[in-house]
Amino acid sequence: MAAAAKTPVDPAQQIITLLTAANKTIVTAESCTGGMIGAALTDIPGSSAAFFGGYITYANSAKSRMIHVQARLIRDYGAVSNQVARAMADGARNTAHADYAVAVTGIAGPDGGSEKKPVGLVYVAVSSELATLVIEHRFGDLGRAEIRKRSVAAALDVVMQVLTGTQAAER
Repeated sequence: MAAAAKTPVDPAQQIITLLTAANKTIVTAESCTGGMIGAALTDIPGSSAAFFGGYITYANSAKSRMIHVQARLIRDYGAVSNQVARAMADGARNTAHADYAVAVTGIAGPDGGSEKKPVGLVYVAVSSELATLVIEHRFGDLGRAEIRKRSVAAALDVVMQVLTGTQAAER
């Protein structure tokens, strides 16, 4: 008799389940993903118990106006940077009064890359009251759609790491 195939567990489902059980909320701050993380989370029935909402801060001015990222950080480090990703996550969490925030900023291409910051460079940040974790990803020039898809998967993975305590975060 053949073993039953395991159904892969949807990370968005796991996140909503964990947050709902803990009576916690999450907010998103998205740039290059344009709302795709929020869409993944709200695809889950019952997500309204844990998903506060999201900020699509595609323009630099939106980052500053909507979630209070200091224009100085964008000017000094660029919109695609560890510093701005951290500020996006912290700003979204504080603005929404949510327990957690996930933020993504990156260069999905096909244009916009440079030698220092190539197409496929993406920063994911997850903020909680205890700490903010930022992880840099270099997906390469795989095409805009694939970079965005991988950015969503990476963001959900980092949220899971923080929620399950498998990744140490630093302030």
